[in-house]
Amino acid sequence: MSDSYSLLILPGDGIGPEVMAEVVKVIDWFQAHRGMSFDIGHGLVGGSSYDAHGTPLTDETMARAQAVDAVLLGAVGGPKYDVLDFSVKPERGLLRLRKEMDLYANLRPAQCFDALADFSSLKREVVAGLDILIVRELTSGVYFGEPRGIHADGNNPDNEGGRVGINTQRYTSGEIRRVARSAFELARRRSNRVCSMEKANVMESGILWREEVQWVHDNEYADVELTHMYADNGAMQLVRNPRQFDVIVTDNLFGDLLSDAAAMLTGSLGMLPSASLGAPMANGRPKALYEPVHGSAPDIAGQGKANPIACILSFAMALRYSFDQGAAAADLERAVERVLADGVRTADLTGPDGGIPVTTAQMGDRIVAALSQG
Repeated sequence: MSDSYSLLILPGDGIGPEVMAEVVKVIDWFQAHRGMSFDIGHGLVGGSSYDAHGTPLTDETMARAQAVDAVLLGAVGGPKYDVLDFSVKPERGLLRLRKEMDLYANLRPAQCFDALADFSSLKREVVAGLDILIVRELTSGVYFGEPRGIHADGNNPDNEGGRVGINTQRYTSGEIRRVARSAFELARRRSNRVCSMEKANVMESGILWREEVQWVHDNEYADVELTHMYADNGAMQLVRNPRQFDVIVTDNLFGDLLSDAAAMLTGSLGMLPSASLGAPMANGRPKALYEPVHGSAPDIAGQGKANPIACILSFAMALRYSFDQGAAAADLERAVERVLADGVRTADLTGPDGGIPVTTAQMGDRIVAALSQG
């Protein structure tokens, strides 16, 4: 009997279809060699959906995303869509997926493969062996809080432009506790350490964040080491001594900033996967969306220059977190590491050592071949 899973693939825009094509090769390999069966559907999101349907995400695609075990997304956006109204910009399709699937825990690993340690913006001795995981709350905070908007402010004589921009940072105890539980559970699988980051020194929402994370720790996860750190100090520590961290849990805004800072420690955005997880479905699997951290990179789309590794590693995260195939995920990660150790490089990884230059498709082929070597 094979293990059967349902998967919705949304390649999106720019380099999204190119990198996703390499993921499909990997999926085909696991179906052929590991007894897995994937019921795969395909759909549009972002600019490609707007071009076809006049909306960045149709209700039909949204319903399909709600029904499958996992969604795998490529990238959305591009300069051709900059003129669109905010409500129909490509990114609104991705935000709708996250919001309506209630994907409250965004997992951003920052792992530095030894072969790429010299590509980091920091010295090799600082980043070699780096393996941290940032857990970002994804469905609340300042990006979603109300009131928000740009409004007239004619009653203030000191307001020269006459307008005011408003965004509201808002969190509930329940929103904080559920993402904290995700971080503690993940830490138990790793080095059993969590660092919670906020700005409790200047923000009431930060005080609540710290108190609620501490409550979850004291009442449910006392076996996990917990520390607290102000987010600005956390940013400094990430570039000073990143290996001090195991799992970092933080809010939506700080998670956005800190995870991008951590991304540069690894050498290339083309290497970084992510997972966004929600509550368990009836079958026990979490609502889940997996996507590479990089954008749509329209300047290189269609040229075979894109690095597919981030998207491939996003599928490895799906194997681990949605399909409970941790051994298969580890095999795929080792295959990537083996290819990089052999000096195989896409354009974004070209450095002083030269390496073996390959196209997007050739990198995918190399990784599949490394899987076959065991």
